[in-house]
Amino acid sequence: MDAPFVRRMVADQFPKWAGLPVRPIATAGWDNMSFRLGDQMIVRLPSAVEYSVQVEKEQRWLPRLAPSLPLPIPTPLAVGEATSGYPWRWSIYRWIEGDVAAPERIVDLRDFATGLARFLIALQRIDPTEGPPPGPHNFFRGGSLATYDAETRHAISVLRGRIDADAANQVWDAALGTRWERAPVWIHGDVSAGNLLVQDGQLSSVIDFGMLGVGDPACDLSIAWTLFAGESRDAFRAMIPLDRHTWARARGWTLWKALIVAAGIADTNAIEAARPWHVLNEVLAGYH
Repeated sequence: MDAPFVRRMVADQFPKWAGLPVRPIATAGWDNMSFRLGDQMIVRLPSAVEYSVQVEKEQRWLPRLAPSLPLPIPTPLAVGEATSGYPWRWSIYRWIEGDVAAPERIVDLRDFATGLARFLIALQRIDPTEGPPPGPHNFFRGGSLATYDAETRHAISVLRGRIDADAANQVWDAALGTRWERAPVWIHGDVSAGNLLVQDGQLSSVIDFGMLGVGDPACDLSIAWTLFAGESRDAFRAMIPLDRHTWARARGWTLWKALIVAAGIADTNAIEAARPWHVLNEVLAGYH
């Protein structure tokens, strides 16, 4: 996929935007190929069949969630259809200004953490009726960690000698030993730095809801170890009204993702591939 091809697709299906320039986005994610359309829009094309089912889900639910949230989220504008050169439906959204979150771009990480906590609390309070339960559409985010038990045990075995395997097994066993026993709530499913935007040093928007669903919110708490530390982690945890069992599962979700990337089990992008060792250190530090 390149800009001329996307420009032709837009012109064929949305003639009113035919004259707008199209250019690739260098920091596009793993699940979608993304292109700027003019100055006010973004074209997102699923990169594989397993991500294509997310188009309809986002088109349906994001407009319903947005009014109840304290920060902007993507606004769907149109759905493109499959063509002879591209096999799935695709989306056009309103462009949201901002830079991907990184510690050097954030004025006060503790304040950033509390702002994100407020967003997640608001998301969890939205009526989940008819929301999509965990499944293949979001790789079972919000569901049981047992889905990934064999994969996690294998990764621990592969990395034995490079990580504290005993601590990893303890973290994983503690996570599997609990479950979400309350009504399902809305989850973003991929609360990572790459899906948080910053303007003027402040959290300004939450993007990429492809893993959206309703279920156990533990998976949305992994950011406590992947971005926050010390005071910011403590502030984030203090704001989230969830019990220690949910936090144990959150640690488990974080461990699973870091393990499979570090062990080379998961396909991922270059940015994520560089991070698992730091995350593993954060998750396993002092855990015995």
